[in-house]
Amino acid sequence: MTVNPAASENPRNPANSVTTELIVLDMAGTTVADGGLVERAFQAALPDFTPAQLDYVRVTMGESKITVFRHLTDHDEERAQQANAAFEAAYAHLVDEGHCAPLPGAEDALHGLRDQGRTIALTTGFARDTQDRILAALGWEGLVDFTLCPADVGGRGRPHPDMVLAAALRARVSSVAAVAVAGDTASDVRTGRNAGAGTVAGVLTGAHDAAALKAAGATHVLDSVVALPDLLVAQETT
Repeated sequence: MTVNPAASENPRNPANSVTTELIVLDMAGTTVADGGLVERAFQAALPDFTPAQLDYVRVTMGESKITVFRHLTDHDEERAQQANAAFEAAYAHLVDEGHCAPLPGAEDALHGLRDQGRTIALTTGFARDTQDRILAALGWEGLVDFTLCPADVGGRGRPHPDMVLAAALRARVSSVAAVAVAGDTASDVRTGRNAGAGTVAGVLTGAHDAAALKAAGATHVLDSVVALPDLLVAQETT
């Protein structure tokens, strides 16, 4: 486990004195294996997909997909909506073909967090139908307490704090400091920081490396979500 030493100097990270009540976890790249599926779906959605567009997709991994398509189509709303629909259809097809699996150890980590008595929310930048299709393919419908996508919070996805704050309200946490956020992208990290979460962990199983996660403000950088249950226990017993 790699830990960002800046975490202990961060006044917004009171995790050593607060019990974590709610875990807000990303899906693709954090708990669910991506294997390039998101990039393949983007390429299927845009007929003239360019290397520059691919670079932008990689930088903005984790953000609401319609927001990304608005940028890629120069804010042509009709084209953006068409591309977004094509993306969701392409990704759904890949899921239906069996190209969807949990990351190694992720399911055990979810069970471990539940055994610790913590509430778990899964969030995504996908549409609700795609999120539900992934959960069904994995058999995870009853594994977590609830799930959220941008449409559930008025359309504002990452890096806005809306999904984390909505999860905190739904879980009736004692404070946002009692929330932990974990994800594989800078957008995931910024979402947690923007929401004021006590712990904001980046994981190295997806789109972005340790440098990008630390630059976005991660309080910790973990090899994978498998390390999260032990991290939270360690924080609460230190």
